[in-house]
Amino acid sequence: MTAETDTPRTAGSCCSSTGSCHDGAADAQAGGVTTVYEVKGMTCGHCEGAVTEEVSGIEGVTSVQAEAATGRVTVTAAAPLTDDAVRAAVDEAGYELVGRA
Repeated sequence: MTAETDTPRTAGSCCSSTGSCHDGAADAQAGGVTTVYEVKGMTCGHCEGAVTEEVSGIEGVTSVQAEAATGRVTVTAAAPLTDDAVRAAVDEAGYELVGRA
């Protein structure tokens, strides 16, 4: 037996015997498609918030992470999004979608 299998799971602990805080079931259920986009014009936290709010409004989007420093927006959705839908949301926020990163 390895140390991983010898280590008992602590009662009430969210962590598995491998040290992971997930057993994989939640990750499999969450699934989705993650796409990274390049957005021009974001310079601060307010910009990140505006883009995040608009892109989050697209049907099926489950997660958005905008980073002004890199100009990247990481979007996770239940199904692939059209570039047109993302472009419209980014335009509504006042920025320019350059394309997929």
